[in-house]
Amino acid sequence: MERMQQIVRQARAAFNSSRCRSLVRMQQLKALERMVQEKEKEILAALKADLHKSGPTAYSHEILGVLKELALAMDKLPSWTLPVQRDLLMMRNEAYVCPEPLGVVLIIGAWNYPFILVMQPLIGAIAAGNAVVVKPSEICENTARLVSDLLPQYLDRLYLVVSTEAAEMIISQRFDHILYTGNSTVGKIMMAAAAKHLTPVTLELGGKSPCYIDKDCDLAVACRSGSCKPLAGAQWWGRDPAVGAGDYIICNPSIQSKRVENIKATLQEFYGEDVKSSPDYERIVNKRHFKRILGLLDGQKIAHGGEADEASCFIAPTILTDVSPESKVMEEEIFGPVLPILTVKNVDEAIEFINRREKPLALYVFSNNKKLIRRVISETSSDGMTANDIFKHSVVPDLPFGGVGNSGIGAYHGKVDFSHRHACLIRDLKMEVMHKLWYPPGSQKKVDWAKFFLLKRFNKGRAGLLILALLGIVAAVVAKVSFGSLLSAWVCVPSSVP
Repeated sequence: MERMQQIVRQARAAFNSSRCRSLVRMQQLKALERMVQEKEKEILAALKADLHKSGPTAYSHEILGVLKELALAMDKLPSWTLPVQRDLLMMRNEAYVCPEPLGVVLIIGAWNYPFILVMQPLIGAIAAGNAVVVKPSEICENTARLVSDLLPQYLDRLYLVVSTEAAEMIISQRFDHILYTGNSTVGKIMMAAAAKHLTPVTLELGGKSPCYIDKDCDLAVACRSGSCKPLAGAQWWGRDPAVGAGDYIICNPSIQSKRVENIKATLQEFYGEDVKSSPDYERIVNKRHFKRILGLLDGQKIAHGGEADEASCFIAPTILTDVSPESKVMEEEIFGPVLPILTVKNVDEAIEFINRREKPLALYVFSNNKKLIRRVISETSSDGMTANDIFKHSVVPDLPFGGVGNSGIGAYHGKVDFSHRHACLIRDLKMEVMHKLWYPPGSQKKVDWAKFFLLKRFNKGRAGLLILALLGIVAAVVAKVSFGSLLSAWVCVPSSVP
């Protein structure tokens, strides 16, 4: 506990030095980019040791996304302070939103993507000017050790790593923001700890993300492009899939058997006859999760797969058919190569089923009918959705990624929410006469003028700009003439001003 208190005090002292508020943050982003590029082999080796990820798979899943996020942050950082719209009464004042660093941010990573799920939020926190305490997942001990070794070599003392302390001990300290990626059970613990200090949180928690397959969809294309990725992966997963991967399929009974055959063909295409020997097929992270996933198969109808080897934490791609909504496999996010298929009569029944359950992190629809796709979007709720593919919305930097309801709170990616939107206004003292509208004594005429200046809207075309220019001239005249005499000399009352 004492060491943890010292780490947080060190991070806060570093933040209070104001170093991270300056453009030193750009230097830190460049240093982070250099670290990823120079230590690529070491990162890939750690991911191979922890998760049996092949080089191309690990690079595309973990490193490429980090480099893309860094490029975006470094490109956009100078422009992420934006002015705000002003009304006519504030036309002479300077008004803007200043993104203000929150302070010391805690980032707790996850084991399913142990590198990128630490680095991506770290990039956002650095770009926002915060000091950061990073807690990699101890389950992937090789990656956690590497992150603990590398970050101090490349980054300033503003960014600290804690790898051995328990999460409960860490969150007992006061932070200015906590980002946690994991499950909803631990997410509630994180939120309760944060509430003691009124600390804002970003919780990316996952959940059971449905995948609805319409009857008119090309099943072979749907299988190859994404809907079997929880199983086959197209070089995405073969063990512990990403949070938000399609967790189960909903389809009409008439296409269920064909669906199974399509998935089996795709699995052979991706991994060959012997899945276990494929370098692209990964492993369950540890024996605890291995046993948990096998337990989900009890009492289920296995249409394909089911083979397992505890010594190597291998579970073959497994398809379950005619799954009951009340079964154990439908109670929790699977995080493994098991794909349940539930049947419904039509899209109405599918929407009703989705809405009866907790809001998912992601929702997927495969259909040639865009009207049907838009209907599912409008009549359901999820953090994000992709039509005719899986997970693609999560790789677009300008689309937020986080959660809603039971699947999380807040979001990150791109211009992330690690800042306080500090509202700032600098008043022009030369226009004091304009502010007499707010001073006593009050009058209806003052109210009429205030309504005009505050509520009048002009378009942004030439006519609107001309009117604004004329009003600017009027404002200059007002500054030289007494407010009362100008009002009395005006031709008509403000309500009739065009």
